[in-house]
Amino acid sequence: MTAPLSLTEGGSLYDRIGPEALGLLVRRFYARVARDPDLAPLFPADLTHTAEKQFAFLSGFLGGPPLYLQRYGHPRLRARHLPFEITPARGRAWLACMAAALRETPEIGEAEARELHAALARVAAHMVNTPDPQPPG
Repeated sequence: MTAPLSLTEGGSLYDRIGPEALGLLVRRFYARVARDPDLAPLFPADLTHTAEKQFAFLSGFLGGPPLYLQRYGHPRLRARHLPFEITPARGRAWLACMAAALRETPEIGEAEARELHAALARVAAHMVNTPDPQPPG
């Protein structure tokens, strides 16, 4: 689940998006995460380091420089997230924050945004490790 996306005409998705637009996306995404009632409790109050790690991961995941691997080792996404209860609802909330951040980032073209969203939808589904709580009664 952490292999970079494949090359297409125009280069990797990282090449087509570029590091500046990717950085804007990550900042806009975490601004939304910080306000999300399902997600905010999972994250530290200061999201600076978290955003840096996400940018590093996405850089390599999208076919750019393997910053996360160089700085932190193999991402092992699912294993690193096992201590957190990632329910289907939280996976959907995470993806909704990303979709909104993509809409707020016109620096990323529509085709690239669709491709990135599709890839991250698979990641979000893969990260679910806990069922949604059952309603009482």
